[in-house]
Amino acid sequence: MAVRTRRKTNPDGKMSLGQHLVELRKRLFRAGSAILLGTIGGWFLADLVWSQLREPILIIAKAHHTSSINYTSITGAFDVRFQVAIMLGVVISSPIWLYQIFAFLVPGLTTRERKFTFGFLFSAIPLFLAGCAAGFLVLPHIVELMATFVPGQDTQIIDAKYYLDFVLKLILATGIAFVLPVFLVLLNFIGILTAQAILKGWRWAILAITLFTAIATPAADVVSMFLLAIPMVALYFTAYGVSALHDRSVTRRTDNLSAGLADA
Repeated sequence: MAVRTRRKTNPDGKMSLGQHLVELRKRLFRAGSAILLGTIGGWFLADLVWSQLREPILIIAKAHHTSSINYTSITGAFDVRFQVAIMLGVVISSPIWLYQIFAFLVPGLTTRERKFTFGFLFSAIPLFLAGCAAGFLVLPHIVELMATFVPGQDTQIIDAKYYLDFVLKLILATGIAFVLPVFLVLLNFIGILTAQAILKGWRWAILAITLFTAIATPAADVVSMFLLAIPMVALYFTAYGVSALHDRSVTRRTDNLSAGLADA
């Protein structure tokens, strides 16, 4: 109701610094509450999800008897379950906290920009979930590939918290990677970023992607880093392609309008 009142009294959508801070606090509270509720629900699903996440290790252990997951502290099992619950909370509540991000941006945008923002929102949610699913699907292959480097006479003892940290980084980073190119398309549709600017920055983009994937994966796991980096680079150039088509359409409409005014 407060948003409607603000728009009536302020049709340009401009807000003071104090109003921005109040709006930010409200959005953060709602996003945090959604994640908290999702985490509570995720606690009851944590055992089921953890059994799926550790399945690649169990398959390798049955086949080669070289791998096992271990808890190195008294609270290790509890910590793992709690981390799994938080991850589920973030994924389950993603439609809500993504909406809160864009709802915070909407009051400061024009009507045309708001249309693009909501279009982005409805694209970002399925892309984030699809990215998380892609990370989950590629996980067994990465684990199996890494296990091939273990010598036949050795045993691989994996710390549960380290393994979960690897899994969380992989899944969440892949989810974020799927969403980031849509930001570029949104900025292009709003008129802030041109397709040529996206293309011109491809070297910096690849450098940023490399750094991001290096942080998202274990330092020594170069293969996983490239498995994440390659689709991110592909999505970056896909964003350029969509933006280029949009720029071409805008140029065509502008030329037609100019021609119509000249004829008049």
